[in-house]
Amino acid sequence: MSSPSLELNLPTLQVRTAVLGDLDDLEKLENQAFRGDRMSRRSLRHGIKSNSSVMLVAYEQNQLNGYALVHLFKGRLHARLYSLAVSTQARGKGVGKALLQAAEEAAAQQDCISLRLEVSEFNTAAIRLYEQQGYKVFGRYLDYYEDASNAIRMLKRLRYRSDKPELAKIPYVAQRTPFTCGPASLLMALSAQQEIDASLAQELAIWREATSIYMTSGHGGCHPFGLAIAAVNRKIKAEVWVNDTQPLFTDGVRDDLKKTVLETTHQSFLAECQRQAIPIHYLNFGLAQLEEALNKGQNVITLISTYRLNGNKAPHWVLVTGQDSRHIYIHDPDMEKHEDPMDFQHVPIRKTDFDKMSQYGKARLRTMICLQTI
Repeated sequence: MSSPSLELNLPTLQVRTAVLGDLDDLEKLENQAFRGDRMSRRSLRHGIKSNSSVMLVAYEQNQLNGYALVHLFKGRLHARLYSLAVSTQARGKGVGKALLQAAEEAAAQQDCISLRLEVSEFNTAAIRLYEQQGYKVFGRYLDYYEDASNAIRMLKRLRYRSDKPELAKIPYVAQRTPFTCGPASLLMALSAQQEIDASLAQELAIWREATSIYMTSGHGGCHPFGLAIAAVNRKIKAEVWVNDTQPLFTDGVRDDLKKTVLETTHQSFLAECQRQAIPIHYLNFGLAQLEEALNKGQNVITLISTYRLNGNKAPHWVLVTGQDSRHIYIHDPDMEKHEDPMDFQHVPIRKTDFDKMSQYGKARLRTMICLQTI
């Protein structure tokens, strides 16, 4: 990544992308700047070398005055300011502001539309800086730091548009198993419309109702017809869009028994959809139909391929939460325990990217379930 170009009021300050030769200086600054929650030398090195991070350093006359570490997320258009530190002797000279501007520019260069951060509730100087630069509080975490202090969550949109996204107010539910992205997405959609039981037991109950028995490997994933049936059983109107009239998820399955089970399960779900009068639209649909459903106020669960998110070619259910002129926003239920839930809520994805993501397998399967209160 190229070094950010900034117009600074500090003519002797150089802000650039870090190199491994800065590692010793970074480690010394990290130990000076923080009493707890320090990054290890290994983590600092990873921040320099990783393609998913940008480590920026501010030097003045060969003296490291500060650094900023930005984390990027593949396939997503928000970035996270993971850490920002200024040396004791450089505080009050505008170094923090310069690094923050450089961090925003680095994120913008990756087409990110927002930068998020956490800051200790006791770090009044940093909070004041972020507020002055346009950051807004959108959440808090209790007992977030090693000293049990709370963290304030702040966010800034990097590029403002006249058409602000219409985002649905939908509680976030992370999947609690590797195979229940469909049930977690359905629980989020249900919670937007009614009081629900979002327990693991309910998540697994939906999975048992909707599973296709097999998917790619391991536990079975959820069939769109099965998810629609599970929604209707919970008093939510559902309709399914799919671009293939043949049994789903058999593409590439060589085992005859697995294929027979998938075909039998597909036909059973189809018969139940017909019995419950659940509409099924067989159409090679695209963004136009998705946007139309959102404009009708429907909640949309759609299947994507995770390749553009994490490099794995796996089918994955997500909940669409809104759109603007360039982006589709999703709640992604696939969150690991050590990750930040905010990084998986209202995730902005370029419409051109989303159109490619919402196809799975060699058959380019497209399918979505549109939900609305009965």
